[in-house]
Amino acid sequence: MRFNRLHRPFRRRKPPEEQPADGPFASSRRRLLITSATVVSAVLIGALALRDASGPDPQGAGSRADCRPTALLEPPCGAWFGAFVPHERGDLPEKVRAYEKRVGRELDIVYTYHDMSLPQGTRREGQLLTPEERRVGEDHLLLLSWESKWWGGTKKQQPTWQQIASGELDDKVVDVQARRIKDYGKKVFLSFDLEMDTRTPDSGTPAEYVKAYRHIHDRFRELGVDNVVWTWITTGYLDHADEMKRMYPGDQYVDWIGYNQYNYYRCHNTGWMNFAQTQNAAHDWIRENLSDDKPLMLSEFGTAEDSARPQRQAEWYAQVPGVLKGLEGVKAALQWNYRDPGPHCDLALANDAAWDSLRKAAADPYLNQPLK
Repeated sequence: MRFNRLHRPFRRRKPPEEQPADGPFASSRRRLLITSATVVSAVLIGALALRDASGPDPQGAGSRADCRPTALLEPPCGAWFGAFVPHERGDLPEKVRAYEKRVGRELDIVYTYHDMSLPQGTRREGQLLTPEERRVGEDHLLLLSWESKWWGGTKKQQPTWQQIASGELDDKVVDVQARRIKDYGKKVFLSFDLEMDTRTPDSGTPAEYVKAYRHIHDRFRELGVDNVVWTWITTGYLDHADEMKRMYPGDQYVDWIGYNQYNYYRCHNTGWMNFAQTQNAAHDWIRENLSDDKPLMLSEFGTAEDSARPQRQAEWYAQVPGVLKGLEGVKAALQWNYRDPGPHCDLALANDAAWDSLRKAAADPYLNQPLK
């Protein structure tokens, strides 16, 4: 798990008002009605045939064959639904199943976190693909967040981006993890130092981060690791815009771009923001400034509760499917069901109404795509 995250929320623009759809008209002549019905039927039959022949429906209604994931684990017809589920290292499968029971479906992606302590011995934090993760990975996709930290370690034990970029950690850390992933065989999403825009200057400079990221990427390639989907995850907060630009490794090093946006509400003394307001500005900025075609991931999303309005969290989650369908290129959304450091910062689902709302959102066909 992660510790001591620092986010700096900002006010986002309101989403544009939805435009009313045009309505149909009818003829007053019986003969024209019959003729029109015949023509419409023929057109519908032809359109269905063309859809079946030409590929997936963009709203997620294509056939399973059309909608199978790409080589980079992108679902063509909709988006994956995933979550970070609080757990101890040894009970991940049980906690995932318990979450799935409450949300009424299996997760597509399960999100876990690791540090860069030595990946051998009894300590699990530094081991990518623990036995428990491998069990979960039998019927889920895995997103592994790998941080250049040694949780609980001394100051001297904390890795720096300069050390990583120089290859100093290759033998004992990087190469060991690369071989673990290679031996696993199945493709995994891998993120190196998520929210890197909050880690300067402690871990190094933006240029040193890019060198460290590229070094890990290239080292994996040298060792023949071809089952990693490289996932670059930032906060998405636009007061970090300069850092995010400078810390993007480049399209040739990134397969997916993720960003973590929340409705923190009282957690960071912000006003209430609906789901669209938390996502639109970061989405549009990434498309304009980093990449206009990489698949995007809402790698963490969630909301605080409003104790004065217990239904408000449920109303927030009810908006998720409709907004997602309008976020061009967003192909995964992972709910954060845990607390954040600080007062009023519990972002977990607070009551049965919120769970029921998320259950309905997660049942939307757009978020139910074939894993194979």
